Amino acid sequence: MNRRLLAAAATALALTATSACGGDGGGTDGGAGKTTLRMIVNITPNLTEQFWNGLFDRYEAKHPDVTVQLELTGTIEAEAKLRQDLAAGDPPDIAQHLVPTPETAELFVDLSGQPWAAKTPLFDDYAIGGKHYVVGVGEQIQSLVFYNKKAFTDAGLDATEIRTIAQFEEAMGKLKKAGLVPLQTAGQWVTGAQFSMLADAGVLTADPDWTVKRKKGETTFAASGYKRYYELYRSWLDQGFLDKSALGLQYPDGQAAFLKGDSAMYIMGSYFVPAADEAGKSDGIGVFPVPSDGAYPPGQFGNMAQPYTVVAQSKHREAAIDLVEWLVTDEEAIKEQLAADGNLRKGFAYDVSSLGDGVQKVLDETPAVLVKQGDRQPVQGYADELNKQIQSLFTGASAADVATKLDQWWDSQG
Repeated sequence: MNRRLLAAAATALALTATSACGGDGGGTDGGAGKTTLRMIVNITPNLTEQFWNGLFDRYEAKHPDVTVQLELTGTIEAEAKLRQDLAAGDPPDIAQHLVPTPETAELFVDLSGQPWAAKTPLFDDYAIGGKHYVVGVGEQIQSLVFYNKKAFTDAGLDATEIRTIAQFEEAMGKLKKAGLVPLQTAGQWVTGAQFSMLADAGVLTADPDWTVKRKKGETTFAASGYKRYYELYRSWLDQGFLDKSALGLQYPDGQAAFLKGDSAMYIMGSYFVPAADEAGKSDGIGVFPVPSDGAYPPGQFGNMAQPYTVVAQSKHREAAIDLVEWLVTDEEAIKEQLAADGNLRKGFAYDVSSLGDGVQKVLDETPAVLVKQGDRQPVQGYADELNKQIQSLFTGASAADVATKLDQWWDSQG
């Protein structure tokens, strides 16, 4: 067992005893003047436990009075883990991969007064009511189609000629005829996320303020460009362009299937690149922007990469802020995190594969990075509801069903 997880188990026992005696929880003391900072982190195929341990070993070497203790989310989302801890009176100090919303902002420390924070990527885009609760290491772009070069060659396809939805569908038809699964997907969060990577690029490039209008009741899912994408996805399932059984796959399994060559294309974010690199497959994979019925290339649906928040109830607030500052301003820490998840940041370069170069070219040529934050942030819970409704297409729901249910759900949120 990892040393930090051993520490976590011991801390849990200690906190249980302290709680029974009326203790106040929060951050923990490591003894002999040491501070233990508890940090919620997501574990992914790229951001492994080993990665986090190596990263924090470097911080601890420079700060011998601090120990960083990993709090793994397991099968629940980071926000659910945080709320679970807060409800138990056992607050962590920092949360990674948790973006505040107007409804959850009070759970976090406002970092507006930190002079280093304003220099971090997309800082203003994520403001809530003029306050800044989250900082990040870099940027991700996600409206990308990764493709197997050999599969395309065998099917007589040229990726540079795929710009429109019609051309994309024609390519999928040829790939299926060649005996391949044209488009790889998976269950868990992947289904809805891939849909957003495709649909948001089209709808939000045409109307960047669509979400603001939806909040005001000036548009609906059923009466907008999104319905076109529900119809497309349903038709792709009916034509066998997507394997319905893929809904039973977890995220790493879907990624592995594409890397093995079981499928020809994979819609995913820039964070796929390190996985391809590690598997030694990058040279055989190409990338192009998702297709669009409108302007091409479309804007890239994107977000802040490696976001960090300081929990308001942290008992070691200043130490937590110092660690977050290091994570997003230390040059070597930044490069290490960017490289691990294939992320980008102006002024920071690191060695990349040919596939990484391809993603950088897409970013260089995109007209905009479409960020759904601040005033353009959907109502809380939308991503989960969208995922649920897109997955319902696999079990027989119609495009009209999805549009209606999403509108009903949105309106019910008040």
